[in-house]
Amino acid sequence: MVASNLDSIKVIMTGVTIFLGAVFPALSIGKIGAKAVESIGRNPEAAPKIQTAMILSVAFTEAIAVYALVVALIIKFV
Repeated sequence: MVASNLDSIKVIMTGVTIFLGAVFPALSIGKIGAKAVESIGRNPEAAPKIQTAMILSVAFTEAIAVYALVVALIIKFV
């Protein structure tokens, strides 16, 4: 009985971790992209600098999503 409850909790927590690890980075990447496009629209001469900063920010945000995936796998298999 206890093992069954623990397995259920692990499955639920894995799902919650994957959900949160996908939704929040996705929203953040959308906001980063929108602000970058807005900034380039206001100052087209600064486009290369803005694009570089945007790509770096998106990469760091994606890293957070990968960390969430790793945590979800740890929860599931440990």
